[in-house]
Amino acid sequence: MAKTKTAYVCSDCGADFVRWQGQCTECGAWNTISEVRMSAPSKNNRSLAGGYAGATVAKVIRLDQVDLQEVPRFSSGFAEFDRVLGGGIVPGSAILIGGHPGAGKSTLLLQIMCYLAGQGPALYVTGEESLQQVAMRANRLALPMHQLQMLAETQVETICDLALTVKPRIMVIDSIQVMQMADIQSAPGSVSQVRESAAYLTRFAKQQNIAVIMVGHVTKDGSLAGPKVLEHCIDCSVMFDGDSDSRYRTLRGNKNRFGAVNELGVFAMTGQGMKEVKNPSAIFLNRGKEEAPGSLVMVLWEGTRPLLVEIQGLVDYSPLNNPRRVAVGMEQNRLSMLLAVMHRHAGIQMADQDVFVNVVGGVRVGETGADLATLLALVSSFRNKALPMDLVVFGEVGLSGEIRPVPSGQERLREAAKHGFRRAIVPHSNVPKEMPEGMQVIGVSKLSEALEAL
Repeated sequence: MAKTKTAYVCSDCGADFVRWQGQCTECGAWNTISEVRMSAPSKNNRSLAGGYAGATVAKVIRLDQVDLQEVPRFSSGFAEFDRVLGGGIVPGSAILIGGHPGAGKSTLLLQIMCYLAGQGPALYVTGEESLQQVAMRANRLALPMHQLQMLAETQVETICDLALTVKPRIMVIDSIQVMQMADIQSAPGSVSQVRESAAYLTRFAKQQNIAVIMVGHVTKDGSLAGPKVLEHCIDCSVMFDGDSDSRYRTLRGNKNRFGAVNELGVFAMTGQGMKEVKNPSAIFLNRGKEEAPGSLVMVLWEGTRPLLVEIQGLVDYSPLNNPRRVAVGMEQNRLSMLLAVMHRHAGIQMADQDVFVNVVGGVRVGETGADLATLLALVSSFRNKALPMDLVVFGEVGLSGEIRPVPSGQERLREAAKHGFRRAIVPHSNVPKEMPEGMQVIGVSKLSEALEAL
């Protein structure tokens, strides 16, 4: 029997310690350190004991001797999924896709695998559902079922041995939390099992040039479950989000070694499975026909394309000593900061008001280009004055009240003009030399100038 080694690992940052302690000294988190039992490599897995790069023989070469020929990608059959991955699936890459239960991860991957099975060998490994359950879903979605290889197994070593006989071009592991290795003496889903299973599958993918997609669970706060080293060893990490009461799902890249991060893909859940949304701005701009105070359209930049999203603000008198500040779809601390800037540099005080901000469509705003639109929507609600339906706004607000430019301003205006917007309030540095046809662009450099332009 292989000798075991005990270590204590933080589940948040992956730091190792020789003994247990209440607080992790690396990330400062409390009660995140757990015992991990690791064993020495056995004889049956010494062939995969190499590094993550998959090289069996170490060799030192100069940087200019590296082959710069681009690895050919292959399409998943979904343009939105390929966009998030940087243009397609790279052979030999390890991809981790996470999301809440019921978001549609297994449905999307089953559609992708049935499509790719018609072009080459593909293996779908299920550890949570039976083969009958997967087949029933594929039959309900009317997917081609005669070429996709299926396997119900949770032992990682057995999966890799069987995959060598099938020699697939792509393999799906659903999910990584139920996978286990024989040499690890802990339950499936523990820190040690998840870490070692992901590392084993990643080495296998790179050595055999097989693209491996691993499904991961999420915690209550929406982050990926498991140790942080799980995200470090894989090549791409994407999150599949969507509210249970909405038919739309968003796929966002958090890490990508083969392309841009923060790329956004939009899907619609239908009776025939996941359908990609070619024009996401159209679904997020489903506004009412009448003008309403607090409603405004902003232009975000998601990855490599502009996205038009409606933002709603509501300001109402609060009987509480501490008025509420609620932000849905954006960071609440940034909302508090913007309210302080507006009070200091625009003279509008909302200290006795409840402030609510909502980004329509379930989109999460991660860039600062939504600052100006957020403040103007709140002022519109505070003054009970509706804004024009054909008005679009974007710009970053600084702490001194200045309006800072945002990247790709001209592309944002073109996208807005394409959807029929005829008026725009943007940072002065983002005003183009050639105005879009039929659009009036107002450039502002201070917050007070933006309020006067309303």
